[in-house]
Amino acid sequence: MSSWAIVALVGIIIWGIVEIARARAGIVTDEDGNQKVVPRDDVGSRIELEAARQELADLKERIKVLERIATDGNTSDARERARIAAEIEALRALPAVKEE
Repeated sequence: MSSWAIVALVGIIIWGIVEIARARAGIVTDEDGNQKVVPRDDVGSRIELEAARQELADLKERIKVLERIATDGNTSDARERARIAAEIEALRALPAVKEE
């Protein structure tokens, strides 16, 4: 086999690999030679998208909880509850009085 045939064979193989990679990425060429990306509709990407949406919703819920924790401790009602809880704990610490 001549060296030009080997070079041609390697070139064809590389061209095929590139075309397969472009097809997997969703890049197609129309009849005018213009390239465009076609959205892929496979199950894996939909599952990944749904998982990302669910994770985003979970993170938003966690942020709401953290905001509530950060702000609820600074209200007058929260301070009143903390004062009452401290008062109850102080009363629990007192020794019990025996009745005769």
